Amino acid sequence: MPGDVIGLEYFDVKESDFKTRLGPIFANIVLVDEINRAVPRTQSSLLEVMEERTVTIAKQTHSLPEPFLVIATQNPLESAGTFPLPDAQLDRFLLTIRQGYPTREAEKEMMNRFQMNDPLETLHSIISSEEIITMQKRAREVLVGNDVQDYLLEIIEATRNHELIEIGVSPRGTLAFMRAIQARAILNERDYCTPDDIKTLTASVCAHRLTLTIEGEMKTTKEQIMKEILHTISVPVENVR
Repeated sequence: MPGDVIGLEYFDVKESDFKTRLGPIFANIVLVDEINRAVPRTQSSLLEVMEERTVTIAKQTHSLPEPFLVIATQNPLESAGTFPLPDAQLDRFLLTIRQGYPTREAEKEMMNRFQMNDPLETLHSIISSEEIITMQKRAREVLVGNDVQDYLLEIIEATRNHELIEIGVSPRGTLAFMRAIQARAILNERDYCTPDDIKTLTASVCAHRLTLTIEGEMKTTKEQIMKEILHTISVPVENVR
């Protein structure tokens, strides 16, 4: 239920007064495991949280701690007991990443790590909240040049005019795309974005924001459509700064 996630107001019999109990959403990093097993009412309780970074309980608005990040996993929709996430909620996730299976080397390393002990028991912090906030501010200062902006917008507009797409990427998605390429530039030690940042992140940022037509659902996938769109748009080669 929503109250289990965001919190609720309850009556304290001993003190004869109403009190507020804040839910587990009040954390810096919130992991929602198997989010599509939650009923739609519980899913919708995350909408305000993910957009406004606030929670309203009994007409009182509470700010969430900074930094704030929601990570969610989901099962295939064909699994029993799952509920599709509404478009409005999907649009609030910056990226969608398909994990797949690890390589043999990675899986062997996993076995070795867990063979003698549990590495989670020795887990320790490698960065502070203040450092993350500083990095977020640095990312916002990364230059998105005019040609890079036009390239990004051509991709966005192509999703809105594609015959197999019923609903394309929203303006919220455009801003999310910009933030994502700024973050990638920082990770690559640049103070400006390039077309390569866009090409690398297009499917991860855009695919989950699309609603395909019935014909589209039968013929292809969202990721494949985004790949095809990339191939049809000219990449700027000059004036990326």
